[in-house]
Amino acid sequence: MEDSLRYKGMRKRLVDDIRLKGIKGEAVLEAMNRVLRHAFMDSGFIQFAYRDNAFPIAAGQTISQPYTVAFQTELLEVKEFHKVLEIGTGSGYQTAILLEMGARVYSIERHKELYQKAGDLLGKMGYHPHLFWGDGYLGKESYAPFDSILITAGAPSIPETLKNQLKVGGCLVAPIGESGTQIMTRLWKVSETKFESETFGYFSFVPFLKGKV
Repeated sequence: MEDSLRYKGMRKRLVDDIRLKGIKGEAVLEAMNRVLRHAFMDSGFIQFAYRDNAFPIAAGQTISQPYTVAFQTELLEVKEFHKVLEIGTGSGYQTAILLEMGARVYSIERHKELYQKAGDLLGKMGYHPHLFWGDGYLGKESYAPFDSILITAGAPSIPETLKNQLKVGGCLVAPIGESGTQIMTRLWKVSETKFESETFGYFSFVPFLKGKV
């Protein structure tokens, strides 16, 4: 995958911009400086790859704004070898960030087109997540418990199935709310039956839908 001096310079400027917006986690910033975001964009739109904006991809979805990716990732408090369940593979960009941080990533995508495209691309880039085509509401019980769970779509509420698959001491990060605007929420599992939540402001995501297509 081509990574020219121009791309490296653009990526560094993007990371510097994200740092100025408040992202402090060096591991997150370093991962974003390593991942080739332009590889996840269609060739005709590569000039938009290192702008801090979301951008449409296939199946009516988007590749998230880099700041939003960094924000959610920082909230996850990822450590090397953590087992992370990602709900919504999308383009695969967020998946690559988590892998660069040393996580073991289990990612579910409901759109078969995106699942296949992300799997092919990530493999060519040398990344090896566990990818699944399926319903994110169901999670992946056979691989549970997870150190953390990331939902990359706006959920009206957090499914109990996902809460059950989170290990005690782990956290789940999700934008919660109806379509339009959601509140970024982090849920800590303090016991098998008790959770504590924190909120971190308003964001806008595509909706979290049940089933697979």
